[in-house]
Amino acid sequence: MKRLTTLLASTAVAAAALSGTAAAQNDMIIGLITKTDTNPFFVKMKEGAAEKAEEMGVELRTFAGKYDGDNEAQVEAIESLIAAGAAGILITPSDPAGLADTVKAARDAGLLVIALDTPFDPIDAADATFATDNFKAGELIGQWAAATLEDPENAKIATLDLSEAQVTVDVLRNQGFLQGFGIDVKDVNRMYDEDDPRIVGGDVTQGSPDGGRTAMENLLQLDSGINLIHTINEPAAAGAYEALKAFGLEEQVTIVSVDGGCPGVQDVKGGVIGATSMQFPLKMASMGVEAIVEYAKNGTRPETTEGLDFFNTGVTLVTDSPVEGIESITSDEALEQCWG
Repeated sequence: MKRLTTLLASTAVAAAALSGTAAAQNDMIIGLITKTDTNPFFVKMKEGAAEKAEEMGVELRTFAGKYDGDNEAQVEAIESLIAAGAAGILITPSDPAGLADTVKAARDAGLLVIALDTPFDPIDAADATFATDNFKAGELIGQWAAATLEDPENAKIATLDLSEAQVTVDVLRNQGFLQGFGIDVKDVNRMYDEDDPRIVGGDVTQGSPDGGRTAMENLLQLDSGINLIHTINEPAAAGAYEALKAFGLEEQVTIVSVDGGCPGVQDVKGGVIGATSMQFPLKMASMGVEAIVEYAKNGTRPETTEGLDFFNTGVTLVTDSPVEGIESITSDEALEQCWG
């Protein structure tokens, strides 16, 4: 009888422990903070985080800026998650340097902070970064452009970038593209210090179609012979194309971009964009949720990809004009994987 009583007591303790673990996970809060909630990239990121949070039985709280660059909204979101006792935060920082102090406060409070897509400056301001290799994304479209342009030595290049702040993702894509094309970029961590005569100039777009249109109009005033354009993303590329079309110049220009959203892939299929580098936002967010849960349960921190200071979630070149030696998929293949 004594043995049976002891066994029952042990079983009850074990059940209580298991119940406590499950309850702790059910009570776990994870925050997702994106730059905006309108860009299809961030919409897909939110979808991936929500699906994984539901699967793992944790609560996801989402926040977003009113516009790309709304740093104040992101600060308020981090402070709200600290106050709520969240286990961790997934964030695409609008100001990778300016958020450092607020992120430090979150980490000091015990939250695991993971940057998605856009690394912090410095990158170790966060506990981990899950992102596209944005330099590689730019490099792939630069290499493709150099191999497909009729006379790359006499190219006239324009870059349609994100903002004057020179945030990390913007710089990496710009510099990767130029280096892939064969241009000496001087300081790889800074845009616009190159002296290659093939570069007509650069302008900022805020990553929007309207911004792309205006930037393209500005650059055409510098040189109407521009024949190669790098854009920070596909919405900016769509705006640039509209400006070119208005001047009857769309046939003389090759546009390359980065994102892999379904509208952008359709623009590859329609000949608006020559090549784009596809990223995987759903994967970034889904893996981020898993990493925070793992850290909260077992104290295991996310690892980095070998040779990099972040975890590379992958990048694939999309084009219907493939080049030997540069691995790519067609627009039809990409439409089966795209987002937005």
